[in-house]
Amino acid sequence: MAAWDLDDAQWDALDEVRFSTNDADVFRNATVILMTGVGRSKFDIAKDLGCSPATVDNVRKRYRERGLEGLPRRQPPGRTSRATPAYRAALREAVQTPPQTLGYGFSVWSANRLAKHLEKTTKITLSDDRLRTILAEEGFSFQRPKHTLKGKRDEAAYVRARDELKVLKKRPSARMLAKS
Repeated sequence: MAAWDLDDAQWDALDEVRFSTNDADVFRNATVILMTGVGRSKFDIAKDLGCSPATVDNVRKRYRERGLEGLPRRQPPGRTSRATPAYRAALREAVQTPPQTLGYGFSVWSANRLAKHLEKTTKITLSDDRLRTILAEEGFSFQRPKHTLKGKRDEAAYVRARDELKVLKKRPSARMLAKS
């Protein structure tokens, strides 16, 4: 393919977009147009940028049709999320609040418990999996709670019982003595 004729203003605008964006796709798309401007083939561009030749074609087409406005990805089709901005705000607030201060009898949020709490407060129902996805989008990591009794039991009594059990396991039982 012959090089596109990009004038200085277009070249500068594409460079400005490339170096002012935090979106990797916009950076890549501007780079595709600049590489096209110097005469690189779509296959070379795709190989160098780690995308498919079809992506290069799509970026070129969108740039020809809409200019710089065609560089960002458009919103994918589909229904809007039930997780409204108000729901996400309630989620952020709930995650950062210990459950016991909200009157619950547990100390760690699970996805199921958090979903039920948010359903009660926002009247919006989401599955545990969707809630985990939104937690990740909001910058929270989700880990399954580790259920232990550490800190809730009498540690001295626990150590005494553990040591006593060791002694009992080492003693021969009455049945074993009777068999010999």
